[in-house]
Amino acid sequence: MKIAVSGKGGVGKTTVSALLAAAWALRGRGVIAVDADPDANLASALGVPADEQITPLCEMEEMIAERTGAKDQYGGYFKLNPRVDDLPEKYARRIGEHIHLLVLGGVSKGGGGCICPATTVLKALLVYLVLGRDEAIVMDMEAGIEHLGRATAQSMDALLLVVDDGPWSVQTALRIKKLAGDLGLKNLFAVANRMGDGTGNPADPATLAAIAGRLDGIPLIGQLPCDRRLAAGVLTAADGQVRPSQATLAHLPAIQAVLDQLDRRVGA
Repeated sequence: MKIAVSGKGGVGKTTVSALLAAAWALRGRGVIAVDADPDANLASALGVPADEQITPLCEMEEMIAERTGAKDQYGGYFKLNPRVDDLPEKYARRIGEHIHLLVLGGVSKGGGGCICPATTVLKALLVYLVLGRDEAIVMDMEAGIEHLGRATAQSMDALLLVVDDGPWSVQTALRIKKLAGDLGLKNLFAVANRMGDGTGNPADPATLAAIAGRLDGIPLIGQLPCDRRLAAGVLTAADGQVRPSQATLAHLPAIQAVLDQLDRRVGA
């Protein structure tokens, strides 16, 4: 299954993305976790130590120049179909036995609508990951799905929109829904994050019903509790081992239930 995760900034989509990757890994499934948010934090959520810097692919100027033939970041001629099939093995950060992390980074456009070599490499890589790999894919997007082209979006199994009980996250979800429709991405779902009273208890049914009623038909397929411990990371690294945090173990049934819903609705 290949899932893109998006939503308004601050709703916890990176935490949800990390939980999905961890849940798949605990099932023994190979996962490629893709950080497609310019404000990249997925590595920290997956337990990569802060002192282990991961260079985003968009900043690897020598690699981009070699793959595209570009002589500079903007302007001139360059390949629009660069080779990317070896990039996951070369540049992914392995986390535990089953997770491989790719950090894309943000692309600074030199002019409105310009297509730069870095953008070309990233989009070609996303197409390859979605169409050419057998692993499960979870992409942590920014507040939108601009990284996805039409062909990539149409091949994604699902777009998971993270919302909370405030009004602004739902408005963002509805804007993303329109963009997803323009790209032909049909399987949209929502998950309510940071629910309950902060002690791990779920939200009351009336709160969930109110959120679902504002989603304009986007199915609300689960909820995750508010747990401040998750801010410290979904996975922890110690003694060369990567393990789920205590908070992750506590909420594993909730994220597994979201995966089960996706399995039933769109197929594994």
